[in-house]
Amino acid sequence: MSSTVIRLAETAEHSSSSLNPYAVGGVTLAILLFLLVALLMFGKGRDHS
Repeated sequence: MSSTVIRLAETAEHSSSSLNPYAVGGVTLAILLFLLVALLMFGKGRDHS
């Protein structure tokens, strides 16, 4: 059982990924910044409680 898991982990580690990690990070950062701006815009028109 454990040898199968180790073998799968080794093959997954050595396989080349087509996704660029910087591109994934950039897209993630852009989405989070967009959500932050949307949250700030949404809260701007509301009264403080």
